Amino acid sequence: MTSTNKDQSGENHLYWVADNVIANDFPKVSSALRDPDGLLAIGGDLSMQRLLCAYKNGIFPWYSEGQPILWWSPDPRCVLQTANLRISRSLARTLRKQQFQVSYNQAFTDVIRACAEPRDLESGTWITNDMTQAYLALHKAGYAVSVECWQDAKLVGGLYGIAIGKVFFGESMFSRISDASKVALVNLTQTISDKGFKLIDCQVHSSHLQSLGAEPMQRELFVDILDKYCSDTDTVSWPEGIQPA
Repeated sequence: MTSTNKDQSGENHLYWVADNVIANDFPKVSSALRDPDGLLAIGGDLSMQRLLCAYKNGIFPWYSEGQPILWWSPDPRCVLQTANLRISRSLARTLRKQQFQVSYNQAFTDVIRACAEPRDLESGTWITNDMTQAYLALHKAGYAVSVECWQDAKLVGGLYGIAIGKVFFGESMFSRISDASKVALVNLTQTISDKGFKLIDCQVHSSHLQSLGAEPMQRELFVDILDKYCSDTDTVSWPEGIQPA
C-alpha cells in the first residue's frame, strides 16, 4: 500500500510502502491529499479485515478497472444524519401512494450489479469485479446490506452499504424509475434511526443526496463520530420479507 506524506516543503506526495497482512496499515486521514481531494493511499487489498478497518477509520476504496486500489477520505465528508432526513412534498406524495415495496437483503447480488451498470454509454464503472466479490463476502458475513425497492414484483431501485456499530456507510444506489432509490433511502434511514444509528456516510456530495438532507461534515468531526459509534462490530438484524414502502 502507498500512503501520503509531506516533504520538507510541506507538500503532500504519495510514496510506496510494502504490502503486508496488517489490516490497519493506513496512514492518518489528516495526511490525505487536497488535490485530488481525499486521496490517502494506493494498493493493498480488499480483504474483509482491511475493508472493515478502512470504514471504521473514515476511509473507503474507489477506483476504476485497470487502476490500483485507491483509498479515499475526503474533507468535508457528505453525511446524512438520521434526524435530518428531508422528505420533499413530491416524495411524500409518492410514499402516500404506496406504489413501491421495500425489502432488505433479498437481492443483494442484483442490487450491486445494477449499481455497477454504466450510467451512460460512455462511462465505465468503479464497481469492478474484485469490488463486487469483496462486498459479496462482506454481505455473507452480515456487514454489507442491500435495500431493494420493488414494483409489480420487479426490482426497480435500491442501494447497498456497510453497517458497523451505529453508522451506515452508503456505497451506491440505482433507480430504474423515478423516486425508487429515494424510497429505499428513506426506508433505510427510518429503519436504522429506530435502531439507534446516528448517520449515513454518503462519501461525496450530490444534489440527489442533498435533497434528502445530506450535508457536509468536517472530516475531523466525522472521524470522532466513528470512534464513538463504530466500536460495536456485532451484525444488525434487518426487517424480513417484502413490505409496503
